[in-house]
Amino acid sequence: MSSLLLLIPIALALGALYLIAFLWSLRAGQYDDLEGAAARILFEDEPMERDDRDRD
Repeated sequence: MSSLLLLIPIALALGALYLIAFLWSLRAGQYDDLEGAAARILFEDEPMERDDRDRD
């Protein structure tokens, strides 16, 4: 019984901490563009220009 007096506040504190972290990530815009990353993988990047000075 005495272990519950310790474990319940720890569980509530961790739950509150995770809720605060989730709300912070929402406000920071982490979940704004869910489809952008999935669509970016379908398009090729522009080829980079090679510089003649890099050749040995």
